[in-house]
Formats: sequence, structure tokens, C-alpha cells
Amino acid sequence: GIDDTRGTLFHDIARILKEKQPAVALLENVKGLISHDQGYTLQVILKTLTRIGYQCNVPKELIEHGTPRQIQEMAKKMVLKSTDFGIPQNRQRIYIVLWKNSNNTYFEYPKPLGLPTRVGDILEAKPDPKFTISDRLWEGHQRRKVMNAENGKGFGFGLVTPDSIYTNTISARYYKDGSEILIAQKKGNPRKLTPREAARLQGFPEEFEPSSSNMQAWKQFGNSVSVPVIEALAKKIRKNLLT
Repeated sequence: GIDDTRGTLFHDIARILKEKQPAVALLENVKGLISHDQGYTLQVILKTLTRIGYQCNVPKELIEHGTPRQIQEMAKKMVLKSTDFGIPQNRQRIYIVLWKNSNNTYFEYPKPLGLPTRVGDILEAKPDPKFTISDRLWEGHQRRKVMNAENGKGFGFGLVTPDSIYTNTISARYYKDGSEILIAQKKGNPRKLTPREAARLQGFPEEFEPSSSNMQAWKQFGNSVSVPVIEALAKKIRKNLLT
């Protein structure tokens, strides 16, 4: 937990906001921020933001004097799922929308689009065989999944087919072994996503050119955000907070 934000990356974010004073700011983080240190970390962060003049959907009075549990309940409404915006990825993130205009008291987050998702829609027709994982790596994935299950960890590789509704969340470590998202193949071992498929899994347009390095491209998309989610948020911000 944190008693204040000094010494953290968030402190620098708050410093930039205080100096530049943008009308609106959008902060994104993992869903686990809500539960970290039983909600106390989130309360400290929101206190910092409101004390430099920003509002969010959690009222300032509640941020200052409410309990972490009360703040957690309101913050859950700031979580958006990529699957709700047409992306076949089980990615849940908290998006904290901040604004300075005192005439606005509440921000209406975008609603789910209700679009069906299917992993096959982002897959290439003829992926390079080099993305198929080796016998040794595949055996290691299977062995670790059994060991984790025996130890009650419950974490292992994530194997999907073209007909799966969504994949696990892609991360910046995907380049290491691809364990969170493996594509089953009719013959042989499963394969990793290609960089183009990783781009599609985050909603990047086809004309976007990833790094020529596969490792850097996978890092890039694992560290990124789902573009359609940000697009939906941006449209709501422009309509409700910047007019």
C-alpha cells in the first residue's frame, strides 16, 4: 500500500496534471487497482487527484471521508471490458475519467456494444509455421499447468480455438513463451499469435505497422490498450465534458 504517492510513478502523473492543468484526463490501470490494499491505494490516488482540482464519478466528499469499501463499489462502475466493444479478449481495465469543469457532476461511461466476438475473426489464414511452439515448450506448458493445479494456483497456459469467444489478456511478457494465448491447430503443437493477430486483438487498424521485431511488437501490444474501448471513451468525453 501507499500512504502518499511520492516515490511512485503515479506521483509523476499527478505532477504533470497539476502543472499542465488539462481540462480532461484519462487514466487506465489493471482492474486489481480497485482491490489493492483493500481499496486504500485507490483512495489515496483519488485524494491526490481531487486535491489538485479534478473530479471523477466518485464524489469528493466520499473520497475524503468515506471508507475504501464505499469507494471500491463506485470504482467498479469504471471498469470496462474489451469483449463489450467487439474485441475477443478478456481484458478488464479501470478507466478513471477526470475533469475540471465544475458544471459537470457525472460522466456517463460508454455502454457495451453488444457485438459478438470470436477469436477466429482476428486470425490470419496462413500463419508462418515459425509461430508454432516447440515440443519442449509445449511439454513445459503442460507440465507447469499440472503442477500449478496440484498446488492450487490454477494458472497455466490459455488454449483457444477459432470458435472461442475470447482469449486471455495479452501482456507485455507474451514474447517469452506465449502461455496466456495459444492457438490450437488441427495438426501438431499450438502456436503463438502473430504480431498482426496481436494488433487485431487490441483493435488496431490493418494499416497500423508494428515494429519489425516480433519481440518488440508483442511487447508493444501487450502494453497497449484496446483501441475500440478508448475510442468509445473519447467520443463520450468529447460529447459530455468538452462541449
